[in-house]
Amino acid sequence: MSWRKSVYGLLAAEISRITRYCDDLVCVRAIAVSETPSEGKDPSESILVNLIDARQKAFVTSLQDFPDWSKKAEHRGALLINGNFNYCFDIQAELMTALPRLSRHSRVIAVLYSSYMQWFYNLASRFRIRKARAPTSFFTRVDITNLARISGYEVVRERSCIFLPWELLGVGTWINRVLAATPIIRWFSLAEVVVLRPVIHSKERPSLSIVIPARNEKGNIASAIERLPDLGCEIEMIFVEGHSSDGTWEEIERVVKAHIGRVRIKAFQQTGKGKADAVRLGFSQASGEVLTILDADLTMPPELLGRFYEAYVQGHADFVNGSRLVYPMEGEAMRFLNKLGNVFFAKALSSVLEQRLGDSLCGTKLLSRRDYARIVEWRKDFGDFDPFGDFELLFPAAILGLGVVDVPVRYRARTYGTTNIRRFRDGLTLLRMTLVGLFRIRVGSSPKR
Repeated sequence: MSWRKSVYGLLAAEISRITRYCDDLVCVRAIAVSETPSEGKDPSESILVNLIDARQKAFVTSLQDFPDWSKKAEHRGALLINGNFNYCFDIQAELMTALPRLSRHSRVIAVLYSSYMQWFYNLASRFRIRKARAPTSFFTRVDITNLARISGYEVVRERSCIFLPWELLGVGTWINRVLAATPIIRWFSLAEVVVLRPVIHSKERPSLSIVIPARNEKGNIASAIERLPDLGCEIEMIFVEGHSSDGTWEEIERVVKAHIGRVRIKAFQQTGKGKADAVRLGFSQASGEVLTILDADLTMPPELLGRFYEAYVQGHADFVNGSRLVYPMEGEAMRFLNKLGNVFFAKALSSVLEQRLGDSLCGTKLLSRRDYARIVEWRKDFGDFDPFGDFELLFPAAILGLGVVDVPVRYRARTYGTTNIRRFRDGLTLLRMTLVGLFRIRVGSSPKR
């Protein structure tokens, strides 16, 4: 039936946003819910999985049967549970059964029937529009968040998917995409896709690469090294100098040559322009298992890098984001209009990504090198749109369900040099990028055919 094709296409498009960048997808076979035993299993699970974009696909009969990913540190696997939870009387037990086989980088993707549309499913089953019997369990977003937390998971993404189960020559597709992004109305979708992240503490202390973009920051180079705390892990620092006119590159060369200590130091010069280009160069040369950024102006104190690292190691998130907007800033660290702009873009991006962000433009962010490689893949598909480098990390971090946590820091005043920010011109660029996110991310992907 045409409505089935439309429904599966909408679900597959949303699920594919994550699975396209995973190593494999394992689907738990649906519970047999047919009213008539002779009808056999509903083939919907095969239709849906065939439409999903994933490198490898497999089926298992239960949560006890899927492969053990717990020891695979570099593996990024997705476990799909399509509708089963709506026929389950103990989701906590199911989630806890799966947890020992998952790594911190695995994701559980659950398709859930909306609690607000229970009446619709009851009617559809009664009048045989659906061959399956009516679902028995329905959950609000608060219920799912609570069940995830007490089972050892975090909800990292929730997306409403289906409002109109017909394509209507393409009009239905746009209606579904717009309604899914409309406040309040989006609660009344027929189904939603929920992504769960296992909260698992890292037993090891992964190596860390610190990338320091530097343009006209000669007076801060030595301090960046001297003020770095002992994090209890292997560390390398990577300076990336970008067309300075104050002798920054010469100072980096001097410091690197004179340095003797526990930290390895590398240095590169940009051929391109902008902070995003500098970060990309630095990350491409990094050998650490975990990557972070430290702006060379040192307005985010190097002494606080340990808080980002510990937040990651303790399993609070796979993407750690700095927030300068919690504590009072030191002196004239940020002008009033700049602060207003930062608050605006944090709120706007939180709405666009459906991910709470305290600060979208803090330069310091931390993530694994493996996840950054996935972000590079995502950027190739999405397009190169961000000259600053903040949004091109935050957008995919939210979409891929990395789980984002803010680390509040007190923003310090500069002790050397002047800011490279051009307030109004850069503000317009950020506004354009926010609108790109609204129409290409919040409104959603086209359904899979």
